[in-house]
Amino acid sequence: MGVRIFKLAKEIGKTSKELIEYLRTQGHSVSSHMATIEDPVANILRDRLKPKETAKPAKAGETARPAKGAPKRASDKTATDAGERAPSSSPERGREPARTGSGTGSADERDKAKTRKDNKQRKPVRIFVQDDVEDSPSFFSTSRKRPPPRRMRRGGRDGGSVAVKRPEQIEVTPPIAVKELSALTTLRVGDILRTLLNQGQMATINASLNEEQVTLVCLENSIEVTFKANEEDLDVMIAGLETASDSAETAPRAPVVTFMGHVDHGKTSLLDKIRKTRVTAKEAGGITQHLGAYSVDREGDQVVFIDTPGHQAFTDMRARGANVTDVAVLVVAADDGVKPQTEEAYRHAKAADVPIVVALNKIDKDNSNPMRAKQQLSELGLLPVEWNGETEVVEVSAETGQGLDTLLETLSLTAEILDLRADANRSAIGVVLDAEASKGRGVVATVLIREGTLKVGDHVVCGTAHGRVRGMWVNGTQTIEEAGPSSPVQLTGLNLAPEAGEKLYAVGAGPKAREIAEARAERERERAHSERQHKPVTLESIFDHLEKKDEPQILNLILKSDVRGSGEALANAITNLSTDEVQVRILHSGVGAITQDDVSLADASKAIVIGFHVTSDQRARVLAEERGVEIRRYRVIYEAIDEIKAAMESRLAPEHEEQVKGHAEIREVYKASKIGSIAGCFVVDGNISRSDKVRLLRDGRVAYEGDIGSLRRFKDDVREVKEGFECGIKIAKFDDIKDGDVIEAFTLIEKRRTI
Repeated sequence: MGVRIFKLAKEIGKTSKELIEYLRTQGHSVSSHMATIEDPVANILRDRLKPKETAKPAKAGETARPAKGAPKRASDKTATDAGERAPSSSPERGREPARTGSGTGSADERDKAKTRKDNKQRKPVRIFVQDDVEDSPSFFSTSRKRPPPRRMRRGGRDGGSVAVKRPEQIEVTPPIAVKELSALTTLRVGDILRTLLNQGQMATINASLNEEQVTLVCLENSIEVTFKANEEDLDVMIAGLETASDSAETAPRAPVVTFMGHVDHGKTSLLDKIRKTRVTAKEAGGITQHLGAYSVDREGDQVVFIDTPGHQAFTDMRARGANVTDVAVLVVAADDGVKPQTEEAYRHAKAADVPIVVALNKIDKDNSNPMRAKQQLSELGLLPVEWNGETEVVEVSAETGQGLDTLLETLSLTAEILDLRADANRSAIGVVLDAEASKGRGVVATVLIREGTLKVGDHVVCGTAHGRVRGMWVNGTQTIEEAGPSSPVQLTGLNLAPEAGEKLYAVGAGPKAREIAEARAERERERAHSERQHKPVTLESIFDHLEKKDEPQILNLILKSDVRGSGEALANAITNLSTDEVQVRILHSGVGAITQDDVSLADASKAIVIGFHVTSDQRARVLAEERGVEIRRYRVIYEAIDEIKAAMESRLAPEHEEQVKGHAEIREVYKASKIGSIAGCFVVDGNISRSDKVRLLRDGRVAYEGDIGSLRRFKDDVREVKEGFECGIKIAKFDDIKDGDVIEAFTLIEKRRTI
């Protein structure tokens, strides 16, 4: 149910403002006195903030009793008889009281007592932690009279107890381990776990606590807690993993090649022939169901091949910022030609900005027609080199092995032109291609090492997963101890399966990996509770993700129209809007309804989907809502052009037009020790405003240009001084002024640029 803030404040004897301020220091977001707070927290506040009962004044001849619930102390006890023996808890325990009178007996007894005192061994000092005297016992404890926890520690010359005061306020960066919280608060680990258990939250000594759990523990023990955001710390740690390097030397690395294309055009069969294996025979229906990565040795040169079950996995990895491919091989069947999925694979490879090599497969078949396939490729934009184009088209056969050497040679030459290099001596950085949970080996992740060398035993972090590498394999069976750049490996040891496209980092120690993974998990939980987990990319905000503002900003569009003629006309009109500062790039232009593939491509490329006289299917709309992709539909061509033009104009740097406001002549200069030189002026024309920029003109030249520090008439600060009035002007950060100088006031007016 909960209780209102103002009612709870009245109940515990505080104002609503005081209670709200206290709750905010404890990590609670409270908007006003009408807000509702949950009952468990309200009970804690009642126990902690409600005034304690005080002891009634003792009558004559009576000993005052402690307040109900107050902890008993040895100092509260009083001796009723002057000659009564000291209590056992006193440091003077065992000493006989002095007797009255004189005599040898008394002297002997005193000497013996002194000897016993000198021979007595030093007692250990008992260190215990206790709350202030006014604090009541633990709210969640089962026994209200449980004694304060004690910790034994040697020290001190005399026997006795030393009280370690509990901190009143701590600063915490969540998530925090139970042990660390115990050290900060001086609370025992068992007390922390018991507090959480009483609130229905299970935790162990090795667990990490979030903000809510830390708040509960601190409220129960009257400790104010403030939380420090871990976003910056996490980003710093990740940036350190990205840039840390043990060596500045780099060496050539193997190229990473991805096979893409239409289903059943022979992608995996070609890879089988290259690797001399038969993977397709193991797949259901001869179709690849999983993503695989393999390393092939060709005359001493390594080439890494990635076989995808389709372009979707390729797109998903790019959507997470993992462009793992160096070269894309577009497989096209010579007997079937270019198909819709071939076009989609081409668009995804083009959007990734990687070189494309075409493998024209199945040329051994009787009905193959390589010339027709090349013609279709040229219409798609892939003009073969033999036709004076830039695309290498290699005729191959997965059945006979024809042309495979030429294909490998072409890939090697392409990689040589790219000059691929990496540092093998730094900490490893990799990209997860696939991951699954196996009953026998736990989590098995397929990882492509991009930089550095990964070794068995290294501690790694990958997204919200972390662990220690227990074993590594290449090509599915061969066990290895370390893997260098461009090595595709399968590894075990992660605590959970990461998503494809997540980056894997090797860190120095296990606690650091755990810390980064848990911080990421906490961040993901916070995002999950936000109103919208995925910020949509709209036509107005599409440029916001760009970091380099000095480079041309590119507007990516996907255009779908009812007929090809209308689509081409709209594409030409939009492309002609490009300028040196803002450019339009159409990733795909097609005919028909907007599909799920169009939305996936837009999500990976930060693009807008434009529909002209077409609609979108249900799956595309659902996916667009989930991914935050904007779909805009138009029926009039100039409406689409105007909106895109307006979005592009908003990114153009505005022009600044100068407007002179007035002139003031300096007639006298005043010196102030703490302020500097003040110009006594007379406004000759126009007016001078406090927000204006000024120029100091001397002998017709500009001596200085800056801002007004202060503007006064007599002793009063003013916003404006009009023509014909005197005033005092202090030019900010400038004191070299003279009689006869002229101050020119002006302002800059921004004018929006148009295309």
